[in-house]
Amino acid sequence: MKRIAPLLLALITCSGYAQSISGTWKTIDDKTGKQRSIVEIFERHGKVFGKIIKIFPAAGEEPDPVCNECPEDDARYNKKIIGMEIIKDMEKSGGEYSEGNILDPEEGKVYKCKLWLEGNDLKVRGYWGPFYRTQTWTRTN
Repeated sequence: MKRIAPLLLALITCSGYAQSISGTWKTIDDKTGKQRSIVEIFERHGKVFGKIIKIFPAAGEEPDPVCNECPEDDARYNKKIIGMEIIKDMEKSGGEYSEGNILDPEEGKVYKCKLWLEGNDLKVRGYWGPFYRTQTWTRTN
């Protein structure tokens, strides 16, 4: 029995880690299927946030853009997109995170948001009234 206890503890710890959304995620544009950025998701004061740490600009796009489409009353207006927090104030409820929001810096729109894991993928859903859009992000190392 003494040998089983450490093994059970290790399994419980690993299974909890496997369910965490913390870490880095490659964002995939649901319209084009192309990778757009790497987002680091982290916890702060019991809530989940996400910031862009790398982008993959298409040919002819600005390599270090600013969010000039963000609302002028938003603190992120005209700030660099790399390093910008785009996911804010997400709270865990069961197997998903909600109650926060996500910014699409290309359009400058802020959406209500829901995040959840499906296997090794992170589902990211933004809501605008009754309409929504879902992207699948993949974990990176």
